[in-house]
Amino acid sequence: MADKDAQNYRSRTITQGVQRTPNRAMLRAVGFGDADFTKPIVGVASAYSTITPCNIGLQQLADRAVEALRAAGTMPQIFGTITVSDGISMGTEGMKYSLVSREVIADSIETACNAQSMDGVLVVGGCDKNIPGAMIAIARMNIPAVFVYGGTTKPGHLHGKDLTVVSAFEAVGEFSAKKISESELRDVERNCCPGAGSCGGMFTANTMSSAVEAMGFSLMYSSTMAAEDAEKSDSSARSAEVLAGAIRSRILPARLFTREAFENAIAVVMAIGGSTNAVLHLLAIAHASGVSLSIDDFETVRRRVPVLCDLKPSGRFVATDFHRAGGVPQVMKILLAHGVLHGKALTITGETVEELLKGVSAVPPPGQEVIRSWENPLYREGHLAVLKGNLAVEGAVAKVTGVKQPVITGPARVFDSEEACLEAVLAGRIRKGDVIVIRYEGPRGGPGMREMLAPTSAIIGAGLGDSVGLITDGRFSGGTYGMVVGHVAPEAYVGGTIALVKENDMITIDARKRLLHLDVADGELRRRKESWVQPEPRYRTGVLAKYARQVSSSSVGAVTD
Repeated sequence: MADKDAQNYRSRTITQGVQRTPNRAMLRAVGFGDADFTKPIVGVASAYSTITPCNIGLQQLADRAVEALRAAGTMPQIFGTITVSDGISMGTEGMKYSLVSREVIADSIETACNAQSMDGVLVVGGCDKNIPGAMIAIARMNIPAVFVYGGTTKPGHLHGKDLTVVSAFEAVGEFSAKKISESELRDVERNCCPGAGSCGGMFTANTMSSAVEAMGFSLMYSSTMAAEDAEKSDSSARSAEVLAGAIRSRILPARLFTREAFENAIAVVMAIGGSTNAVLHLLAIAHASGVSLSIDDFETVRRRVPVLCDLKPSGRFVATDFHRAGGVPQVMKILLAHGVLHGKALTITGETVEELLKGVSAVPPPGQEVIRSWENPLYREGHLAVLKGNLAVEGAVAKVTGVKQPVITGPARVFDSEEACLEAVLAGRIRKGDVIVIRYEGPRGGPGMREMLAPTSAIIGAGLGDSVGLITDGRFSGGTYGMVVGHVAPEAYVGGTIALVKENDMITIDARKRLLHLDVADGELRRRKESWVQPEPRYRTGVLAKYARQVSSSSVGAVTD
């Protein structure tokens, strides 16, 4: 880490020597006075955008952070980065840009901070890829950093039920199966997303914000606050104050990015019933930070951490309910009290996890059903399982809790794109007992590893969620549940076994044995592999073509560097 340490306090060079006069002149033009050149320069990276409800409220948070940083004696400099709304692009060709945006966000933050010699960075982000993108950049740069989550949306309501954006996707399936009318479908669509904030269940954004809080890069309780509540804005200001202190105390990300911190994040993700995407993103962040972490480590943690929270998509409650029940700190304290959390891990405040949790009870509060006690968990083991077998030699990821049939063996129904699968589901061509295969949707083959929320929601809406399996080299939305297996690696585009599956081949998904198996003899698979021809790339120019050439396997985080 010596080379990264040497980068810190680089802005000090701006104040030294006649040769730096042009640098000072440029900074004067943006508001620096003589006294300001001795202050730390702090970047405020904002993913503000009106294109998604997740990010529409971020400007207020960034403004509060700027005010607090200035009051703390630093020189805040705000700059922007992009966002892509998975919910808006879901089910379209545009979804291929979603995972790509994680890399663009990381690259843009790293570029701005390093090019302008910033002493620290506060990142304000909302939608799914904002969070891991920011953390990858923070790991690369190793300058003091804090993440401010934009907050969750409040649930929508219809006929006395809480709604989330996933409700709209499932309603499409219900409508196609003639279970609801078109007017009922429109009622769900009009009421499921009432305002600003990231999707309200324990989907990917709320999962990753919780993981970042567990790792010590966000303030305690901040990851589950509602975007529109005053405490969210106050938390942004407090985060800025903490960052100013971290810069002066030289609390560098390399001190927070430890093996213990990643294990804490995985433990919290398991306990809250978080998104499968956490596997992909935590592997990528670990890669950027130089911490040794493999897909098998998730299985190790899973076996010792129960699911404590009854949260959507498969549970009953939303993130705002979770916040009222005590949020991430409450879960962390339960885990700490039972020896599955590393209490000595450092946080951006300069305090350890154990110190920050000192005043939190090890018993969840009475009168609520969101967070269970250690003795009465929702499930005895974690929900994110790593499956292997001849269909996934490098591994695949599945949510195994809440599945009524943990083992399914059935005939393969093979589709070479998400759209082809969705058409078959909506047309009623999928039957109970089928195992759907969606391939050529991996990091390179898609490219971009699209999320399969549209077909999985349609399956749920059609009433087939407990009787149909689905495997893919693509991803799943954090809103997905059912007998679904994603991140199958090696992917089809590089000749993984999933590329060799034929219609009506028998496939077994066994959540108990963590097995993903194609019932075809090895000799036949070898013959199929010899005749397999890699498809032509779907894109030859532009960002998707560049991404496809650079991206690694999902089993190591789909990283590009």
